[in-house]
Amino acid sequence: MIAFRTDQIVALKTDQIQALTTTLVAALGTDQVAAMETVDVAVLKTSQLAALKTAQVAALTTDQIVALQTNQVSSLATAGFAALNTAQVAAIETADLASLTTAQVAALTTAGVQALTTTQIQSLTTAGVAALKTAQVASLTTDQIVALQTNQISALSTAGLAALNT
Repeated sequence: MIAFRTDQIVALKTDQIQALTTTLVAALGTDQVAAMETVDVAVLKTSQLAALKTAQVAALTTDQIVALQTNQVSSLATAGFAALNTAQVAAIETADLASLTTAQVAALTTAGVQALTTTQIQSLTTAGVAALKTAQVASLTTDQIVALQTNQISALSTAGLAALNT
């Protein structure tokens, strides 16, 4: 397989980026992913984004994450969500958070959960809140807990509620 250099990836036009096969996208290095123009990341097909490996997802810049549409964010592999740093998690738009699967929400680190703004917390579906692991619930800040809506509170597991006391 032919590998592109970082400067070559940066030079590609958006239509050329969209033409990359999922195999080529999966072969990109983390430096190449991070170097991609935001507009190019924004035009990636969901199948291309789904092909990104965990390290590649972790290499996305916050500007690149903001540029993704809801269906693009939800197409990222579940394992990629565990690799997101706090700045990346904070960059996820509220509409995008609402589209996450329960597995994607559960994959967030406790630091990632703590990085969510109160508006982001409120955008989680009740199923997403129910998917939070005990450690994630325990990591919620007071402001985040206060921001939870009543249907979200009732979605917390018994272990999750008990974790609020620890």
